[in-house]
Amino acid sequence: MAAAIDLSKHVGTRSACASLGIPHASYYRHLAPIHGPRPARPMPARALSSGERETVLGILHSERFQDHSPLQVAATLLDEGHYHCSSRTMYRLLAASGQSRERRDQLTHPAYTKHELLATGPNQLWSWDITKLLGPAKWTYFYLYVVLDVFSRYAVGWMIAHRESAQLAKQLFKDTCRKQHIPRSQLTVHADRGSSMTSKPVAFLLSDLGVTKTHSRPHVSNDNPYSESQFRTLKYRPSFPARFGSIQDARAFAVDFFHWYNEEHHHSGISLLTPSSLHHGQAPTILAHRQSVLDAAYLAHPERFVKHPPKSHPAPSEVWINKPPLTDQNTP
Repeated sequence: MAAAIDLSKHVGTRSACASLGIPHASYYRHLAPIHGPRPARPMPARALSSGERETVLGILHSERFQDHSPLQVAATLLDEGHYHCSSRTMYRLLAASGQSRERRDQLTHPAYTKHELLATGPNQLWSWDITKLLGPAKWTYFYLYVVLDVFSRYAVGWMIAHRESAQLAKQLFKDTCRKQHIPRSQLTVHADRGSSMTSKPVAFLLSDLGVTKTHSRPHVSNDNPYSESQFRTLKYRPSFPARFGSIQDARAFAVDFFHWYNEEHHHSGISLLTPSSLHHGQAPTILAHRQSVLDAAYLAHPERFVKHPPKSHPAPSEVWINKPPLTDQNTP
């Protein structure tokens, strides 16, 4: 750095720093102990005097203007024929005295839990949601409630109603738990934070049934992915109409759809099994039959299978909502 100081006397600071590869800031920082601290910046001639600053602060603190922003204060004073300084200067004066923070109470959201939910078999984890179906006229809707088993993707319960109601949801869960023979402390029900999902009637019913309930984080769609995916399958069916003429039409469509979805639809998320076969324990038989067909095809034409004999995809052993990240098994 001493070489830079000596060289700067002959070629200038910029050329000396460029030649030696030294940043300008390092050069001037090294000079500080030699020349001492920099003198205080002189007050600009156009700055407000101390008396004028006290006057402006007194106006801002007055009972008349204490709840007004500097913009509003400056505009009001201008209308009354007075000008002390710009509104930006008022902001600077308030900031210098620590008075420019937000004075209103701000809404703070609680820390929502990211639930990590695991199902290793049917009737351990259900997901439910409500979607709108367009009615015969503009602004008319029917409401489809669907309860889905996350492990098997089996629609264990559904209902179409004229409105979204906590009491209707309560009745749906009561009937569905009875049909599925749900014992206490076995089932977890996951949903988003809609009014029906978080209602007290549903919460009290699930508590009475010994069912644990969890909720998605606000505005996080992939916290309830299975219900969202099922609704997409519903609305992308070729036979799904733009509008339903009546609630009877909607219910008739839903009867056909859920029969197809549960009994005939080979779901890509569960090794192309139907939800019904996985839910009711028929998967091992079906997969064994598939493997026998593949074995016969391999024996007939082994040359068509280049790398290895064909294998049937296994049935899923676990399904997660928000699977935790993998950790190193050797980590203590």
